Amino acid sequence: MSNDKLRQLHAILAEKLLEKITDPDVKSADLNVARQFLRDNGIDAVPTDDSPLQKLIDEMPFNEKPKTVIKN
Repeated sequence: MSNDKLRQLHAILAEKLLEKITDPDVKSADLNVARQFLRDNGIDAVPTDDSPLQKLIDEMPFNEKPKTVIKN
């Protein structure tokens, strides 16, 4: 398969995943596929003050304090 075809396939998959995860009735399986897609492509995130990721971490039921939060 040519690089152009692979790029096109990657872009279409990303668009379809975006459509699925922005649907109010998104399924947990779809979120997991999107998470794995990001991981497979080397996409990760660092929580920063007031970021959605930091807010998610703050809501988790853990007793330990976060190591370090990067401030923007």
